[in-house]
Amino acid sequence: MPVLLVLIVGAAAGAIAVHFMKLEVSIWVAAAIGVLGAIFGGIILRGMAVLMLGAGSVGGLFIGGLVGAIVLIWIYRTYFVGR
Repeated sequence: MPVLLVLIVGAAAGAIAVHFMKLEVSIWVAAAIGVLGAIFGGIILRGMAVLMLGAGSVGGLFIGGLVGAIVLIWIYRTYFVGR
């Protein structure tokens, strides 16, 4: 069940992050960015324990996924686009 939750919440966070960062990609790439962002964001939030929502909750997972996806898009644009 937690894996399915990460996939669903990560895909939603990825779609929002891609829209926010104005990146033109397919829905599958947006979902992959969001899932990776949710994984990395969840690990970082658990390690820092900054968010009062709790890293294990759906809200914490969504915020971690959104922040993680935005960071992944920023890294992609900064280091891989335009070379």
